[in-house]
Amino acid sequence: MFASQLSYIRSQLATNPALSGVPVWVTENNVNADFQGANGNSSCNPNQKFVLDNRGSSAFFAAWRPYVFSQLGKAGAEALYHWDFASDAQYGELDDQTGATRLSYWVDYWLARMFPANPGANILQSASSDTADLETLAVRNPDNSVVVMIANYAVASPADNNGPGLTRMVSLDTSSLGTFSNASMLKIDAMTDATNGPAATTVTPGSPMQISLSGYGVVFVKLQ
Repeated sequence: MFASQLSYIRSQLATNPALSGVPVWVTENNVNADFQGANGNSSCNPNQKFVLDNRGSSAFFAAWRPYVFSQLGKAGAEALYHWDFASDAQYGELDDQTGATRLSYWVDYWLARMFPANPGANILQSASSDTADLETLAVRNPDNSVVVMIANYAVASPADNNGPGLTRMVSLDTSSLGTFSNASMLKIDAMTDATNGPAATTVTPGSPMQISLSGYGVVFVKLQ
């Protein structure tokens, strides 16, 4: 809904020449907007007790936020803001008591670095045989380097609540992009150290590249 609503807003702005160039920002997005209200009850469902939703900082977030980022970027959003950086595990990328980083911190850290605000970058066309479980975003930078992001949001069961997701094996075909001399791969998933964050590994820039995504998470492939 974020992406479709943004596209609608942009289409309406385009009908007025004075507004056609106005950028559209998404100034809040989060997995679950609920929070604790009176007597410990849910603010969205006042007759129920509030239950902390850990999907906002777990491996689920490592699939969800890149998916939202990609969809909104393709729809033309020019900014995406997180709701509450220092807070509990439902919203916070930093623990508001200790300052410790959560997994969600590294998701946004690397989204900002892999896809910096760069007027010369171009979103590339891509095709996938599994658009129900995987989101792909490919961007070519002014220096002709390419970053391909693949988010795995495959759900194991409709009854899952912050479950592990499903493993997906991806064959990444980059043959139409030309040749590259080096490449790196960086993954964020349930195995990522929330304190130190993920580490990029050097890989051979061949095509196709075989990538394993073990449950909810995201992988960034940078080709230079």
